[in-house]
Amino acid sequence: MDNNFNKGNQNKNGNKKNNNRSGIIISLIAALCMFAMFTVMTNQLKESSHKEITYNKFLKMLDNGEVKSVELKSNQIDITPISQDTGYYKISYYTGYAESIDALSKRLLDAGVEIKPEVQDTGTSILDFFLVYIFPLLLVWVIIWFGFRMITKNSGGMMGVGKSTAKMYVQKETGVTFKDVAGQEEAKESMYELVDFLHSPGKYTKIGAKLPKGALLVGPPGTGKTLLAKAVAGEAQVPFFSLSGSDFVEMFVGVGASRVRDLFKQAQQMAPCIIFIDEIDAIGKSRDSRYGGGNDEREQTLNQLLAEMDGFDTSKGLVILGATNRPEVLDKALLRPGRFDRRIIVEKPDLKGRVDILKVHAKDVMMDDTVDLDAIALATSGAVGSDLANMINEAAIMAVKDNRNAVSQADLFEAVEVVIAGKEKKDRILSPEEKKIVAYHEIGHALIAALQKDAEPVQKITIVPRTMGSLGYVMQVPEEEKYLMSKKELIADIITFCGGRAAEQIVFDSVTTGASNDIEKATKMARAMVTQYGMSDKFGLIGLESIENQYLDGRAVLNCGDDTAAQIDKEVMRILKECYEKAESMLSENRDVMDKLAAFLVEKETITGKEFMKILHEVKGIPENDNDENNENEQSEK
Repeated sequence: MDNNFNKGNQNKNGNKKNNNRSGIIISLIAALCMFAMFTVMTNQLKESSHKEITYNKFLKMLDNGEVKSVELKSNQIDITPISQDTGYYKISYYTGYAESIDALSKRLLDAGVEIKPEVQDTGTSILDFFLVYIFPLLLVWVIIWFGFRMITKNSGGMMGVGKSTAKMYVQKETGVTFKDVAGQEEAKESMYELVDFLHSPGKYTKIGAKLPKGALLVGPPGTGKTLLAKAVAGEAQVPFFSLSGSDFVEMFVGVGASRVRDLFKQAQQMAPCIIFIDEIDAIGKSRDSRYGGGNDEREQTLNQLLAEMDGFDTSKGLVILGATNRPEVLDKALLRPGRFDRRIIVEKPDLKGRVDILKVHAKDVMMDDTVDLDAIALATSGAVGSDLANMINEAAIMAVKDNRNAVSQADLFEAVEVVIAGKEKKDRILSPEEKKIVAYHEIGHALIAALQKDAEPVQKITIVPRTMGSLGYVMQVPEEEKYLMSKKELIADIITFCGGRAAEQIVFDSVTTGASNDIEKATKMARAMVTQYGMSDKFGLIGLESIENQYLDGRAVLNCGDDTAAQIDKEVMRILKECYEKAESMLSENRDVMDKLAAFLVEKETITGKEFMKILHEVKGIPENDNDENNENEQSEK
């Protein structure tokens, strides 16, 4: 391994010297060319501004008073006119002698023209030559040389645009192992097999197994794909080449393919090693015109990558890792067995995964006894590793701001709210009327959720404005992690979304713009019930929408005609209308509870789920221990 490193360094130094020599030569040639062009242009400009005229025309100009001054040289007469023909540069004339200097001088004196006799140059000709020719040439060469060095600094030297820009790490430099990766146990298991093969290839080759050439890490942003790749390098203790797909892209045609060749050449010299290409969709995009095909430079780069993956010997221990959140746009030739043999899904973590991730990020943070990471994990359904890391960091910052030495559970819950809804916007002061409207709106959501058996319990209600635009919100925390949702649960959620708007209509006999986000969520959920989940009696089990970019925005695309699309809209409107009417009915029946809760929220601005349920039980006359029984009764009444 050390010998390989030494050889690599020797080659690197030798290449650097050769590059410097060639750089000096090429920059000198470029300087000479530029200087020659500058000289030619200067001469052309001089010729265009210093024109030859006849002696007769000179005398005519003299008689008409158009001559300002005359310089009498040994072989010609330089004439400076009074008026100029152009404003860009001064035009002068010259002519030869047709009479004696004495006669001409008398003629000029009579005409009142300034006479400049020729002055002999007494300066040093060598110095003039240096200033006129050598110094400008050196200046041009220096400028070109430094400019070229700046351009090629990150490209491997002179003509280095075709050199690989991959960053190489060794185990001690990455500092990441599988212990630093949590919440992705299945992905870690698949990656551990690659590490084990690099450590002990004999036990696999003995039975006839071959090392996979490549593994593709697929998943949403922030799930830890890059971290997992670095952990593989840290565990394997082999050289690790890391670069992004955009590093192959250049304005010059053929540069990407050249960088691919250089990368694999370096990797084969350092084998066993790992090549990691992040955001591989930048160069691996399908050549089909649907995904933007037709780019010659990108296709050449992709073709070279395919050829290199077919060309290297896996027995040397060369593994290629790729990461992307857009696997659907990758070229099929790149995904076939023999190139990227494995597709490793790095999904959003489940409840246990979130707990493990929180523990990893919290190990270096001071926590007090109130901290319950399980509760935080339960409240952050759908969060990825980067979100959870950010929450831990925000909680630590809050503790420092309050001059405390440890993070509390309250800090963590506040951090969850900061990441989800933003910070409290203290400068946004609501008027008493607006505060009342927002309070009834949020209580409408919370009360609907509490009255339904299939809704998630209420954790917190607030009418404090947040920086992300919300004037208030209701925080619901599920009792357990769910992977499936029934039709009843979806309907219950839609009714809850409608609760805020229904409360405004009941109390104020008017509606506001505050329900825009609720309407958007309810519409999206109702449409998914009709087009994706087969929960509509009108359409049945037909799939009317497909999901594109499932790891990014998850945009839904209709797969039906215009007539069917119109019927879908009608069905969605029917579901939303029925849910809204249900929400109005439930809130009207519990108007007294809603009024008392809203008044309490206006006074306190923020109330917990326990305080909310306590007031609800007091008004309804229900003992605290009969909470579950009450929910069942309410559900049966509905």
